[in-house]
Amino acid sequence: MPQEAKAYVHAALALYFAGKPITEESLSKVLESIGIKADSVRVKMLVASLSEINIEEVMRQAIAAPIAAPAAAPAAAPAAPPSQAPAEEEKEEEKKEEVDISSGLESLFGF
Repeated sequence: MPQEAKAYVHAALALYFAGKPITEESLSKVLESIGIKADSVRVKMLVASLSEINIEEVMRQAIAAPIAAPAAAPAAAPAAPPSQAPAEEEKEEEKKEEVDISSGLESLFGF
């Protein structure tokens, strides 16, 4: 995701963490305050997308996913045969989860 596209998401997160509503106006103001000319179409799409999700839940899942994966790996390693197949499956599952979370926002910006 290019830097400017990341700025839109970061601006929305800044508003969220500040306890402010994520509206087209507030998001545009934050973007302009950091020197980015807000694209009204992107702003509208991001605000609409974020209004349909529970940001708190997404943040919780994003934080828990990386912590849970390493904890599970050592427990499975002694029982796994030398073929390393289970480790490859775990890596594929992690990649799928990562894509699922980010694909929605990436599609908004055409990447």
